[in-house]
Amino acid sequence: MRCLAWLTDLHLNFLTVEQIAVFFGTLNQHSADVLVISGDLTDSAQLQVTLKMLEHLVQKPVYFVCGNHDYYHSSIAQVRESIPQWLASSPTLTWLSDQRVIELSPTTGLVGHDGWADGRYGNYHTSPLILNDYVLIEELHLPRAQDRFLKVIELGDQAAAHFHKVMPTALEEYQQVIVVTHVPPFAQAALKDGEFSTDFELPHYANRAAGEALIDLAKQHPRKQITVLCGHTHSACDLQILPNLRVVVGHAEYRKPAIQPLVLELG
Repeated sequence: MRCLAWLTDLHLNFLTVEQIAVFFGTLNQHSADVLVISGDLTDSAQLQVTLKMLEHLVQKPVYFVCGNHDYYHSSIAQVRESIPQWLASSPTLTWLSDQRVIELSPTTGLVGHDGWADGRYGNYHTSPLILNDYVLIEELHLPRAQDRFLKVIELGDQAAAHFHKVMPTALEEYQQVIVVTHVPPFAQAALKDGEFSTDFELPHYANRAAGEALIDLAKQHPRKQITVLCGHTHSACDLQILPNLRVVVGHAEYRKPAIQPLVLELG
């Protein structure tokens, strides 16, 4: 039986090159046939080098999305333009945000999008939190909170639009669809240090637009199973949103990259 292993929020820029190489070696030893990464591999300055190391040192197909940290010290537009060029000749690496449906087995399809916390949950306009995103990412480094709000709405909507575009085909063709995104798409899955996020935190930790899209798609295909893998909050969570819609958020710690305990069978 083929299986998939999942990683999230690796933050490899906190490790030395030697430590990264050792960690990638452990991925080769894992029994999984396929690896997926739900964002925050590193930061923009190290992303190309990290992807090259991943390609050369890990001898398995790797499917990934980017997280907010992967755009730090650059722009979303620049990184998203660069990734397809970096991966043009790669036999093993696939960035899911510019793909449609990937067949993992005759019964399992894979889709994904970076996603973004879209400010729609909680109280964005009264939240005192200023994330590093708003300082270190060009498109979000804006003087007015309202302008940032409109931009994160746009980014959240991009993920929802991607799912509406690609998932109907996936759900028609496959019994199981695995969705990879960085930001939890439901408020109840966006935990902070193991506790439910406050109304001040939620705008920055969950993507309502993506969640509404996934619920809509799950209801349209009640006989198909959707499993969402995400990260961002670093707090593990496993919720059954609908009978056929499950969301799992991975645990993560800086300087301690790890394979998540969840391993999915692909059929």
